Amino acid sequence: MQQKLSESDLIINPDGSIYHLNIKPEDLAQTIITVGDPDRIAEVSKHFDRIELKKGKREFITHTGYIGQKRITCISTGIGTDNIDIVFNELDALVNIDFNTRLVKPQLTSLDIIRIGTSGAIQPDIPMGTILASSFGLGLDALMQYYIHELSGDEHSILDSFKSNFSHIKGITPYLTAADQTLLNTIGKDMEHGITVTAPGFYAPQGRQVRARNAVPNLITLLNSFQYQNQRITNLEMETAGIYALAKVLGHKALSVNAILASRVNFQFSTEPGKVVDKAIKMVLEKLV
Repeated sequence: MQQKLSESDLIINPDGSIYHLNIKPEDLAQTIITVGDPDRIAEVSKHFDRIELKKGKREFITHTGYIGQKRITCISTGIGTDNIDIVFNELDALVNIDFNTRLVKPQLTSLDIIRIGTSGAIQPDIPMGTILASSFGLGLDALMQYYIHELSGDEHSILDSFKSNFSHIKGITPYLTAADQTLLNTIGKDMEHGITVTAPGFYAPQGRQVRARNAVPNLITLLNSFQYQNQRITNLEMETAGIYALAKVLGHKALSVNAILASRVNFQFSTEPGKVVDKAIKMVLEKLV
């Protein structure tokens, strides 16, 4: 017999909403766009024909609405895979757990989740302004050390190759997960593709140096020199690997779309970051509907 989820494992607010996201099951569309920045929610939902819901709590802002007949939820995650852990578990709970009985539903729902985020390119031939779809997410953070997850053949091969090339970097247990192929071939069609590295921070974990000394001073060179067959590491950010891995564990489909705002090898940053992000938003929405 299935055991009820405890009140401390699954926290439901008095109004019937999930703890952090502060939304109810009926507030959520089956197609979800995630963004890191709460202010970017309005930049997505301004393209909706109508908005039926606006809710917010902490950094988690949610707008649900329609473009034509297509219902879409846009939700902000904040920065980092620690926040992805919260958002993805609560999104899954909203569709796959009965809040009245606290039991997992017999019929599970698979969500389509598309991240629209910002990123820095680490290959010299990827210019600022590029919109890039992550074929794989390679995590240098610790999130998936706490979950049981299995790798496919391609994931195994690429990850084993990466580990053998980076075995001298101590204290890192990398993980790797592929994008959903259907979303990659539809939403990600006509975009640059590549392996996206997810770092556990913005400065030294992404090879930046301001005042504190870096333990891996040649990180960018190490990453951009890695290649396995036709796959190479193209960019750095802070959420994609966690999104891909948790989506796979929970049975959802995920794609990360990256607006390239920086060229890390050319030491440049976009002078018009808003235009690049808006380009990515429009590309995704046009392909969704």
